[in-house]
Formats: sequence, structure tokens, C-alpha cells
Amino acid sequence: MTSGYTVTIKEMPETERPREKLLSEGPQILSNAELIGIILSSGTQNQTAIDLGKAVLCQSNEGLSFLRNCTIQELMEIKGIGLAKASQIIAAAELGKRLAITGRDSRYRIKCPEDISRLVMEDLRHLKKEVFNILLLNTKHEVISVEKISVGSLNASIVHPREVFQPAIRKSSSAIILVHNHPSGDPTPSKEDVNITKRLVESGDLLGISVLDHVIIGDNIYVSLREQESNIFV
Repeated sequence: MTSGYTVTIKEMPETERPREKLLSEGPQILSNAELIGIILSSGTQNQTAIDLGKAVLCQSNEGLSFLRNCTIQELMEIKGIGLAKASQIIAAAELGKRLAITGRDSRYRIKCPEDISRLVMEDLRHLKKEVFNILLLNTKHEVISVEKISVGSLNASIVHPREVFQPAIRKSSSAIILVHNHPSGDPTPSKEDVNITKRLVESGDLLGISVLDHVIIGDNIYVSLREQESNIFV
């Protein structure tokens, strides 16, 4: 019969305790597994919290990027990770995403397609489904917010002008930028991508809200339709 004894980080040698290392040297010194260990707080009878952190990172060949869009169910497939620990990891990952967006969106000015890529690349490049977002801009082309419009393969039925321009009207945006990802990693625009862009540019002209660009995100590479299909935006 097992005792149910749990190995805690506090029982590790002081020089190896992530929390003490964080306090003395800062969080940047910690490994990803140690950071996850601090979030988990405790391990199991046979594993420290850091061991569990390593198991989480090894669950997918994506490494840390696995946490960007993993589910509670996927985390609970890892031995030693139950509902409580999975919930802690999901909550921490979501908070990190929100903090990153808040920091980048605050008075972030768009001057060129590279600025767009810099803002959204890491959020979109690893997604397994197509996600269509819009950037809402003020008159100075500063980002007001990033709005998710749809999830799934792009077509005219799910990327409707009504859904696209509603948040722009609600937040008094003067211009928008269209952004979506290609899960294949290849950002080459499809015929549907071009047709949807034309439709939304025309709708924006009627509403007085400029569509400045449509950027397609691949795996660490992007395509700007304004650069490639400039006639659409005339």
C-alpha cells in the first residue's frame, strides 16, 4: 500500500529550488520545466514538479508551443497531471497570451506588413486550424484591438462583411487589417483568399472603413496581399 507521499519543490536542495533561484537571480534564469514546476507547485509520489514540467514539454514535438493551444484533456493524458494541475497550466498559458497581446497592442503603430507579422506571427504560426482575425486601427494606424472573427477554412459564408465590420464600427475604428494563418505553413494566397479580400475592401469603402492589407501567416513567413495584389486596394 502506498503512502500517497508527494515530493515537493521545498524538499529539494536549496540551490536547485526554482522558487529560490527566481528570487535570487530572476525568472529569466529558470528553464521552461522549472517555470512549469513553480506553476504546478507539487509533484507526485515518484516525480517532482520539475519532472512533471519536463513531461509536459515532451508531450508534443512542439515543445513549449504545445501550451499555446493545448486542451485540459490533452494535459490530463500526461501521467501525474490531473484536472487541478491541468487547469493551472491552462490558466497560466491564457494569462500569458492576454498579457502579451495587451503589451503589444498598446499604442502599437502599423507602418508596414512586417509590423503586422511581428504582432501576430507567434500567436498564429503554430495553429492547426485557420483563424481569421482583424486588427482595428485608429486614425494614426495604432492598434486598438485584435478581434477573432472565425475559425475554420476561409470561405465567404464564415467571413461575412457583417461579422468583420461589426467590431470596427463598435470601437470606432477608422481602418482595419485582415490577418489569417495557413496551418500548412505556406502563406501563398488561395483564390478564395483573394476573393474574400476584394469583397471586404469593397464593403469597407461603402462603410468608410479602409481595409489596409490582408496578411497571411505561415510558419515564420508571411505574405502581404497589398504587396502582392496591390490592385485590390486601389
